[in-house]
Amino acid sequence: MFGGGGMNPRKMKQMMKQMGIDVEELDAERVVIETADGDDLVFDGAQVTKMDAQGQETYQIVGSPDSVADAGVGGSAAGAVEGDADPALDDAADADDSDDGIPEEDVKLVAQQAGVSKEAAREALEAANGEPARAISDLQ
Repeated sequence: MFGGGGMNPRKMKQMMKQMGIDVEELDAERVVIETADGDDLVFDGAQVTKMDAQGQETYQIVGSPDSVADAGVGGSAAGAVEGDADPALDDAADADDSDDGIPEEDVKLVAQQAGVSKEAAREALEAANGEPARAISDLQ
């Protein structure tokens, strides 16, 4: 990982701990990287490592991505990669929209993730132009 040049992995971990570097393997099922040009990268079954060094988090993704035209809003690759549709995401698309055009599932998601009321979640979604990730970030 750091090019230890044959250094004992246990010794490497010990040195990193002394320097305040914490490394954690994440159990990720899918990683989506949305790019500005629309050719999004979807990693299924990738190995993801999170490294926290002095409050700065860095993520390392090891795997082979599939390039898709558009992985979807908010990182949902449902329907973008054949055979990977998530039934829970399909339900969210079928949810009744309120007068403001924001799906009730988005309101529930933001309220749950940010720990706020549905009314506060809806207001945050309106301010974030309907983007759940941005609304959650703004509320935290």
